Amino acid sequence: MNNSTICAISTPPGIGGIAVIRVSGADAFAICDSIFVPARKDISISLAESHKLFYGEIRENENLIDEVVVGIFRNPHSFTGEDVVEISCHASPYIQQQILKLLIDKGCKLAKPGEFTQRAFMNGKMDLAQAEAVADLIASDSAASHRMAMNQMRGGFSNELTQLRTQLLNFVSLIELELDFSEEDVEFADRAQLMELATDIDQHITTLSESFRVGNVLKNGIPVALIGETNVGKSTLLNLLLKEEKAIVSDIHGTTRDTIEDIVNIRGISFRFIDTAGIRKTTDTIESMGIERTFQKIEQASIVLWILDCTQLSDHMEWLTSQIEKKSEGKKVIMIFNKIDKITPEENEVLTDIFSEFECERIFISAKQKINIKELEDALVRASQIPEIKPGDVVVSNIRHYEALQHAQAAIQRVIQGLNAGISGDFLSRDIRECMHYLGEITGQISNDEVLGNIFEKFCIGK
Repeated sequence: MNNSTICAISTPPGIGGIAVIRVSGADAFAICDSIFVPARKDISISLAESHKLFYGEIRENENLIDEVVVGIFRNPHSFTGEDVVEISCHASPYIQQQILKLLIDKGCKLAKPGEFTQRAFMNGKMDLAQAEAVADLIASDSAASHRMAMNQMRGGFSNELTQLRTQLLNFVSLIELELDFSEEDVEFADRAQLMELATDIDQHITTLSESFRVGNVLKNGIPVALIGETNVGKSTLLNLLLKEEKAIVSDIHGTTRDTIEDIVNIRGISFRFIDTAGIRKTTDTIESMGIERTFQKIEQASIVLWILDCTQLSDHMEWLTSQIEKKSEGKKVIMIFNKIDKITPEENEVLTDIFSEFECERIFISAKQKINIKELEDALVRASQIPEIKPGDVVVSNIRHYEALQHAQAAIQRVIQGLNAGISGDFLSRDIRECMHYLGEITGQISNDEVLGNIFEKFCIGK
C-alpha cells in the first residue's frame, strides 16, 4: 500500500456553509502544523491529544486563507487507522482549492476515489464487505436501504461468513491431517459431523442468496413499468409521481418513443418508474422499436401499472390485453383507469365489468386533476412486498457477493455429494477449500489488487 499522506475534500462540491478537508497519513500532523495557526499559541497539532477540536487560521505565509476548526485523530483510532486531520472551513470553492493547494505544496498527494476507505480496509479497520457497505450507505435514499447498508457496515454479514469459514477450516485441517497418515487408514474428521455442517452451510448460503432479490430492489429501487396505449396519460402520471416535468406530454399519439426512468421515494421505499412507449399497432419503424422496448421493460419490472383511458377504449383492446397478460405473468399488475374526472360513476362500473376477468387491483384516478394519487401510492407500497429490515438482519445487496455465494454453494454441494459417495479426503479437502475461498473473497480475507481497484474506484473522492 502507498504510504504517502493524502488529502481530499470530503464534502460535496459547491458553495455552502461548511466544507471538510480530510488529511490522512504519517505526515498528516506535520503538514497541517505548517499551515495552521491555532488561536491558542500553546497548541500544536503534532503534540495535541487525539479526538480534540482546535480553532485557528489557515495561512500561506502571512496571507490569511480562512478561519477554521481542525479535528485531530491519532492512529489507530481514526477512520483510516492512520493519523488523520479534518479541516472544517467555509465552503467557498476558492477557499477549498486554496487549502488543498497548500496541502499539496507541503507534501500531500490528492486522494484517489475511495482511497480513505481502502486504507481503512488495508489497516484492518473494516473488512471488504463493510467497506463496500460504506458506499451503499452514502448512496442510500430510503429508510430500508439505509438500514440494510448500516447492518452490513456494522459487520453482521461478515461475522456470519467468518464463522462459516472458521468451521470449514477446522474440518479441512483434520482431513488434511488424515492425508499425512494415509497408510494407517485413520479418520480424524467425523464424516457425520462434516455432513451436518455442510448441509447447514448449504442452507445458510441459500437463505443469503435468496435475500439478494430483496437487497437488489432496496438498493436500486423497485422497477415499475408504466404501460398502456398511446395518449392514456402515462407521461402525465410519471411527471406527477416524480414531481417534475420529466416526460413530454402531448395530445399527439406516439410522443414517447423510448423509455424514461427515474427513482422516487414513497413511504421509505424507492420505486424506479419506467415510462414506456404507448402500445398500439403501427407501421412506424421507430415507434415499433419503442413498443418492443416496452415489452422488454414489462418483463424486467416487478410491478406493472397498466393505464387505461376511462373515456375511450381501443378497438384493439383484446389484442392489447393478451399481450400484457403474456408479458406480465407472475408480476404484480395494478390496473389504473385514468381521466376519472370525465366519466360518470355508472360508466366506472361498466369499465370494471369489462375487465372483471383480469385479476388485479383496480384504481380510478385523474393524473391531470391529481385525484386518488394517494390511493395509487398505497397500492404501490402494498405491491412492493418489501419485508421490514430490522437491526441485525443480513440482506445481500451486492452482485459481487451474490456471485461469490453462488460459487461457494456449488463447492459445498460437491462436498455433500462427495460425502454421500464416500470419496477420498483429498477431493473433499479441495472442495472445502474452494468454498472457503469464495466466502473469503466477500470479506477480503482473499483478495487481489485488481479486485480492490475495481471496488474502490467506484467510491467518491474524499471517501
